Order: sequence, then C-alpha cells, then structure tokens
Amino acid sequence: MSKEIKHTIFYAHPPQDVWEYLTKAELMDQWLMKNDFQPIVGHRFQFRSKPIPEMDWNGIINCKVSEIMPFKRIAYSWTSEDMKGNTTLESLVEWTLVAKDNGTELQLLHSGFKEVNIIMFTAMNNGWIQNMNKIAALLNTTQK
Repeated sequence: MSKEIKHTIFYAHPPQDVWEYLTKAELMDQWLMKNDFQPIVGHRFQFRSKPIPEMDWNGIINCKVSEIMPFKRIAYSWTSEDMKGNTTLESLVEWTLVAKDNGTELQLLHSGFKEVNIIMFTAMNNGWIQNMNKIAALLNTTQK
C-alpha cells in the first residue's frame, strides 16, 4: 500500500520570495537541513542532519533534482538509508507554488512510500508541517 504526504499552506508573500526558500541552499538550511542543493535539473545533492539511531536513520538524504519551473514547481528524489547504509525509502518531493492575489499557496506532495514505517511516516508528516511553518516565520521576519 502506497502512502503520501500532502500539505498546503498560504503565505502572504509573492512566489519569488517563497521560491528562494525552496531553492537557495543557505535558506533551505534555515528551515530544513544542511545541504548542497542547486536548482539545476539532474543535480545530485544531500540533506544532512544528526543521525537518529532509535529510528534507524543515518542522517543523510540523497536527492536528485528532476524538475524546475522557476517560481512555479520543483521536484526532487528523496532517498534515505538506515544506519547500515541500506536504502529504506525511495520517494519524490514535489513543491508547487500557486500565485494568488495576495500571496502564494505552496503545495507539498511527498510520494512513493511503499512499506510504510508508521513511526517514521508520522514523524515526516509532522516534520513537513513544522518546516512549512518555519518558512512562514522566516518570510515574516524578512518582510520588506
């Protein structure tokens, strides 16, 4: 059974401002994880965090950019491993930005979960909500 994570949030900021938090490595570091992201189709990059042995996660997410439509859409693979280096998740993260009269609607779809570890899935589901809210806080503190 395949599961997916879907969230939508509205930001009272233009798509260009939201886009920066999805595509600039130094800004992504503020709300997600340390990374070497570049908004180039085919670019391989990693998100790095502290390993979580109790969840059997080594702290590294291997990714590859699969789609870039500036200010509208970005997608990348999201592959994680256990503490022994075995692949435990091969999935896809897709961000879609929809311009609204007074801001931007940001949609997240994280798909490809197959044999779902409910503890990890729940943690990731809640984590995405928290991270999207962090973007809101960062946008609000840098408001021009």
